[in-house]
Amino acid sequence: MKKYLALYLAPVPELEKMMKSSTPEDMKKGMEDWMKWSESKGKSIVDLGAPLGTTKRVTARGISDVKNEVAGYTLVQSESHDAAAKLFEDCPHFDIPGSSIDVLEIMEMPGM
Repeated sequence: MKKYLALYLAPVPELEKMMKSSTPEDMKKGMEDWMKWSESKGKSIVDLGAPLGTTKRVTARGISDVKNEVAGYTLVQSESHDAAAKLFEDCPHFDIPGSSIDVLEIMEMPGM
């Protein structure tokens, strides 16, 4: 089986709005939805991952604080890229307006 990295993307203003307006009840329900979703995927999920925080961008010119749309990640395994992508069709991440999920194949490195 091949491994894939799923990156959860969402518009920064929507993420900020969600963080400010979410009640403890909203957060609890959201976690319940995520756990139910992840359990339905069985052994396909290698690492459920986590939400991601602030970003430091490193370039040849230095380090800076930036905002981007990457909100979290998950590692999955599947027989094909298409099958891996289909795992996310019913993901609770889509409750965030304008959200998307990029599914990237993790390439094997020769000799490693």
